[in-house]
Amino acid sequence: MLLSILRDGLEAPSSCNQQHWHFVLVTDDRQKARAAELAGGNPHFQDCAALIYLCFQKGWTHDNFSVVQGVAAAAYHMMLSAHLRGLGAIWNAGIGDRSGVRDMLQLPEIFELQGALAIGHARSEDIGRKPPRRPLESVVSFDTFERPEETIYPAVPSKTYRFDAMSKADNPYAVWDPQRWSWAQLADYRAWSVWAKSPLPGVYTSRRQGQGTQKELDLIPDLRPGAKVAELMPWGGTSTVALANRLPADVSLSVVELHRNHFDFIADRCRREGVGRPIDYALMVEGRLPFDDHSIDLLVVPQTLEHMADPQAVLADAARVLKPSGRLVVSARNLTSRYGAEWARVEAKGQVPLQGPFTPLRPRRLLDLVNARFEIEALHGIGRTGSGDADVLTEGSMRFRRRVIALRARPR
Repeated sequence: MLLSILRDGLEAPSSCNQQHWHFVLVTDDRQKARAAELAGGNPHFQDCAALIYLCFQKGWTHDNFSVVQGVAAAAYHMMLSAHLRGLGAIWNAGIGDRSGVRDMLQLPEIFELQGALAIGHARSEDIGRKPPRRPLESVVSFDTFERPEETIYPAVPSKTYRFDAMSKADNPYAVWDPQRWSWAQLADYRAWSVWAKSPLPGVYTSRRQGQGTQKELDLIPDLRPGAKVAELMPWGGTSTVALANRLPADVSLSVVELHRNHFDFIADRCRREGVGRPIDYALMVEGRLPFDDHSIDLLVVPQTLEHMADPQAVLADAARVLKPSGRLVVSARNLTSRYGAEWARVEAKGQVPLQGPFTPLRPRRLLDLVNARFEIEALHGIGRTGSGDADVLTEGSMRFRRRVIALRARPR
């Protein structure tokens, strides 16, 4: 059956019919386990029946990416063939450590790795939901180009935008400052990616944050029965699971996001990770929180202040919706930490991440934003290194050198 699927792939169009593609079929369990290890975030590489690595020979008909287009066409022929045979198929552009994969496959340097297909029978508990697609009218125009404004994202002004000058790690046109984006652009950008919104447990975990989320949640105050809690812009819901598990059963939880596409994914993740409590979902439009005045007991902002088009306006609205006895718990990545230095030196030179553009905050900026409307009760510095650890400082100036600054505040 696998050979038939591969044979169907060879029927795809190929520029000048040169067919400079090559496909490495991997079915050995030990090699699939190694493939998953090299990929990092693709456990299905080990679970699938077969992996097909997509390769092409370098040096011919590269104009207009014709060789790449041919391999892509063959890959989709294989996906259709697999589905028609009752199988599932997952296309993966990301295969992880490319050098390690090359060594594993004993692939000559003259051949390039383009990606991989994972093929197998879908699990019985599969959610069966296809990730959302953009409306047809937003990606199709007639005779001339026309596209909704919010779906065209900011770029550094330039006379030309050279495609060959852009990469994930080095994109001179990327705009990381979210305050140069509109709320509508941020909502659109964050709405469609499903990388960290996977509903399957373990598919995405934050290596950088590690156990830091739990340390942030240590700042949550005691809550009375019936209290109302809201979480702001969690995107993929990893923080939502942690928050829901920390809250008493007799309080309510609402999740606020910029686009409704997040809600199904967050709900699936919570259900599959054992969160039994009901969760309400609501949209934030143009930075305004969807709550009545003085109606919320606790507002949690989990490293999302630095993703906002207008954080000052959002915190002003937070003061509006919180009860006089309510509390704000905020965490933010710290520009003056080891992580912040690495972000500025390396990460910020590349493409903005899938959860949207962000810029880590300097401690003084964070304090100015919060102190304008709130009185800070507690402030913790979390994480000594650039990633992973969750060492906490609760006193002293060295708190402001930690990877994450987390605080609890009450309305003035």
